[in-house]
Amino acid sequence: MKQFDIICIGESLRDIFYIIDEATVSCSLKKDKCLLCLDYAEKIPVRNVIKIPAAGNSANVAVSASRLGFKSALVSWVGKNFVGEQLKETLRREKVDVSLMCKCANEHTSEATLLSYKGERTQLLFFKPRKYKFPKLQKTKWIYYSAMGNNFLAFNKHLVKYLQQNLNIHLAFQPGTTHIRAGLNQLKTLIKLSDIFILNKEEAQVLLNDKIHLIKNLLGDLYKLGAKITVITDNKNGAYAYDGNTFWHMPIFKGEAIESTGAGDAFASAFTCAISLNKPITEALRWGTANAWSVIREIGPQKGLPTKKELRIILKKFSTQPAKI
Repeated sequence: MKQFDIICIGESLRDIFYIIDEATVSCSLKKDKCLLCLDYAEKIPVRNVIKIPAAGNSANVAVSASRLGFKSALVSWVGKNFVGEQLKETLRREKVDVSLMCKCANEHTSEATLLSYKGERTQLLFFKPRKYKFPKLQKTKWIYYSAMGNNFLAFNKHLVKYLQQNLNIHLAFQPGTTHIRAGLNQLKTLIKLSDIFILNKEEAQVLLNDKIHLIKNLLGDLYKLGAKITVITDNKNGAYAYDGNTFWHMPIFKGEAIESTGAGDAFASAFTCAISLNKPITEALRWGTANAWSVIREIGPQKGLPTKKELRIILKKFSTQPAKI
């Protein structure tokens, strides 16, 4: 039986980027909510089209972990067609084990269309409706669980049962859009079993129905649900973490961003890898920040992912340290 450092679980996607220049952004007075605006019923010129054959939160994390020197595998679902085979072959080249992936006959591979404008992106997600079956897992130290399609509730129950029967396995949980929309009650058991529960600020606000209080309050409320470490990322404002003792804030590393897709996955993967090596939260926050800094220098969620050697170079380049809040 194979032995992995981390098994990532979640829906895989093919990403198609449309780089556009003719659009506007309309923001609220507080600039906490912005809209991408295109001329309705018009033909919008596209400067470039870039296809990423293997993406999705968990696939991105599996690739990131592999580049950092970890033995990673992916549990996912793809169509038994050219797109699905191309996705798997791309992951193989990244040394991600794909033996646990399902080739779903008569089904399509999920897909995301991304409108990229001035470094930010708006995603149109299509998750192929599926009946998710929990596979027989190989030995692993960590499970990383993220975005799934709508029919994930039965899968959640199997994952919970598996974790309860294998208490030596650590869980990092990064909920996807469908998880967040299902509501907190559907996620409480998994959060309680999590060594790391990580999401962005907007997702935390939706999950807790709290758009008023500070991030410290959000972190504390999530921690009360049982996760050992709660982490909230907040775009250009950096990232925050809480372990029940100390609240930490980590600023971003400065530099020009080319495109932001995958920054959250990059941060979460490196943070998880650092914690798996028993590094302190402060160092894990720096690992995540360095990984995200590298990713946003390229278009797409994986091209800019660094190797372990490259990550060390980035960490030496920046002296920024987390601060207690």
